[in-house]
Amino acid sequence: MNKRIVVFASGSGSNFKNIVNKIKLHKLSAKIYLLVSNNPNCEAVNFAKRNGIDIFIYNSKRFPNDKSQIYLSEKLISYNLDLILLAGYMKKISTSIVNKYKNKILNIHPSLLPLYGGKGFYGLKVHNEVHKNNEEESGATVHFIDSNYDTGPILIQKKIKLEADISVQDIADRVLKVEHEIYFKALKLFCHNKIFWKNNKPLIKG
Repeated sequence: MNKRIVVFASGSGSNFKNIVNKIKLHKLSAKIYLLVSNNPNCEAVNFAKRNGIDIFIYNSKRFPNDKSQIYLSEKLISYNLDLILLAGYMKKISTSIVNKYKNKILNIHPSLLPLYGGKGFYGLKVHNEVHKNNEEESGATVHFIDSNYDTGPILIQKKIKLEADISVQDIADRVLKVEHEIYFKALKLFCHNKIFWKNNKPLIKG
C-alpha cells in the first residue's frame, strides 16, 4: 500500500519536485496528498497546482491567532498521513505537532549536521559559511525532527569533497544533487518499512 505523504515547502521546492517525479516513475510506493506552504507565490505551490496536489496555505496572515498551529494540526489529521517531508520549509513547526507525529517528520539539511545547523542556517547561508571557513568537505543530512532546529536523530548523511577554488554556487549545486539522492533514498527506506528505532536512534534494516 502506498504511503500517504504530506510535504511542507516555502520556496522552489526542488526536493518536492524530485520526489513527485520519482513517484511518477513508479520508483516510490508513495503518494503526496498535500503541500503545506507559508508562501502562496512560491514555485512549490505552482508545481503542486500543475500536478493536482492539494495545497494548504498556512501563514500568520491567514491564521493570525493560531500560535499553537491548531488549524494546521486539524488539516494534517484530515489527511491520515504516514509521513511529513520538510522540503525547504522556513517556519518552525509547533512542539505539539512534532510530538503528535514523532518519528514521522523528515527534514533535509544542506550540511553535515551538526555542522552549520540551527536557526538561521539555511540555503546559501550554509554554503557561504562552508566556503568562508575553507571546509574541505560538505554534504547533506536527512534527519527526523525534534522541537529544536536541526537537532533531531540523523538517518542518512553523505559527504562530498570540496576543491580549494570551488565557488559558493558550485557548492550549492553539488550539495543539492546529494540532497535529491539521499532524500529519495530515505523515503524509499520508509516506504519499504526498513527503518526501525533503538534507543531513540533510527537504524536501517539489512
